[in-house]
Amino acid sequence: MKPYPINCVSIVIPVYNEEESLPELLRRTEAACQQLKHEYEIVLVDDGSRDNSAQILEAAAEREGSSVVAVILNRNYGQHAAIMAGFEHCKGDVVITIDADLQNPPEEIPRLVEQAELGYDVVATVRNNRQDSALRRWPSKLINLAVQRSTGVAMSDYGCMLRAYRRTIVDAMLACRERSTFIPILANSFARHTTEILVQHAEREHGESKYSPMRLISLMFDLLTCMTTTPLRLLSIIGFGLAALGVLFAFLLIFLRLIFGASWAGDGTFVLFAVLFVFTGGQFIGMGLLGEYLGRMYSDVRARPRFFIEKILRNKPATAAPVVTVDGLPSTTTDQVSP
Repeated sequence: MKPYPINCVSIVIPVYNEEESLPELLRRTEAACQQLKHEYEIVLVDDGSRDNSAQILEAAAEREGSSVVAVILNRNYGQHAAIMAGFEHCKGDVVITIDADLQNPPEEIPRLVEQAELGYDVVATVRNNRQDSALRRWPSKLINLAVQRSTGVAMSDYGCMLRAYRRTIVDAMLACRERSTFIPILANSFARHTTEILVQHAEREHGESKYSPMRLISLMFDLLTCMTTTPLRLLSIIGFGLAALGVLFAFLLIFLRLIFGASWAGDGTFVLFAVLFVFTGGQFIGMGLLGEYLGRMYSDVRARPRFFIEKILRNKPATAAPVVTVDGLPSTTTDQVSP
């Protein structure tokens, strides 16, 4: 693994209804980036916020000499789609993603850049002493476990979006055109050298988490169905297993009925109900999984864009006024200066 030269670092931050956190987020992120030895830009993507988040981002991008790039989406597309929009409009050799709620401190950014300079394609993070409630931690653990078993991508904390990606990994992800994209797994599918570091985790100071229990369940289905076909294979294995057990159970029932008579099992009524419920449950599970895959296929066949950008604001320095010679004396024409 060779050291990776870095000229520019991009920080991509998805924003959704975070107007209370944004001033502190901007201050701390800029302070952290000023510690870097490289050029940097802070790309904030407003994911259809209904508060004043978009206006705050626009004002930050329009400041003189600002390193902020504001990408405004026309509506809410979701966290990962917003990050992909940021990927498309950043220029860094290393791209770092971080949430806008300040639960992951921006002060960790220099540590991620140091690891990326060592040559890692992806630098993941693990939240130390996680401050979320048990209702958030336990579903996340189940999702982590399910994804690890299904995809074979070994990561300790899929839910932490504080990560660093090499430019080649970002470009590879942008080349994938599927609609449902879970960035940490997708990035690891292209990465050769990965690492994880412990980072601090703080309590959320403003607002509430955008991931409700139902959205976490939806995220789990997205992970399993957009990144692997393991559930379908597992369904087939379970189906064969149930069929084999059904045949063995039928022979056992016939044998016991011949020995003990029909009254032994209530003339078979309760046994038939039990068998019926088992097979009906299996059918519903199978139909649910197939429905998830068909939904993904339907979405991909429509080939709708992941997002639609309403506007992009990037601070550009004024170009120098051209030198004009008047009567043999050099002068500048102020009316030709670009804003």
